[in-house]
Amino acid sequence: MSADLNAAELLDTVDRIEPAAPEDTRDVRDLHLSAPPMDGERVADGLPVGTQAPDFALPDKDGRIVRLSDFRGAPLALVFYPLDWSPGCSVQLELYQQEYDEFASRGVQLIGVSVDSIYSHGAWAAVRGIRYPLLSDFHPHGETAKRYRVWREADGHSERAVYLVDADGVIRWVHVSPRLRQLPDFDELVAALDTVRATAPSSPAEVTTS
Repeated sequence: MSADLNAAELLDTVDRIEPAAPEDTRDVRDLHLSAPPMDGERVADGLPVGTQAPDFALPDKDGRIVRLSDFRGAPLALVFYPLDWSPGCSVQLELYQQEYDEFASRGVQLIGVSVDSIYSHGAWAAVRGIRYPLLSDFHPHGETAKRYRVWREADGHSERAVYLVDADGVIRWVHVSPRLRQLPDFDELVAALDTVRATAPSSPAEVTTS
């Protein structure tokens, strides 16, 4: 191959990939239904209630840096989940979007965190209709999950965990699923939201993604 080959000529040497026939395509929203299962016993227990939540600075799907300190003065639901596109995470995070009023009516801001890149977050949020922020713990890989003691070193991703943090940045409720495939009981989570409700301002600032 000539060193002077230009980009257009180089592209001509690449085999063309024909688009799949309509009968071979599937709705990308349903890919999680046939994705490989994700499971495993809990290996980390998380930070205890009463701990000051560690600060972080993580990019959202648009590359904007979001910090825990941005939410000071309003309570926060911090959801660590293993991976975009995986079966349980697709169900869990979409459920929280569908039931977002349960958080908003209590003045609780909701954000998700995983080790996926901002590009994966952007595509996944669009497909699943998720409008609350998804933050990327991609680099340094899993650093925030490690600080919150929900890291699974052997798997390279976090536990499935939820922290409720009050307006002063103190952890008031923690749930780390006993197994990765087990989603937090939503009724228990809603009840726990009331443990931080009293700290919510009357008109909390809301951070969402379009």
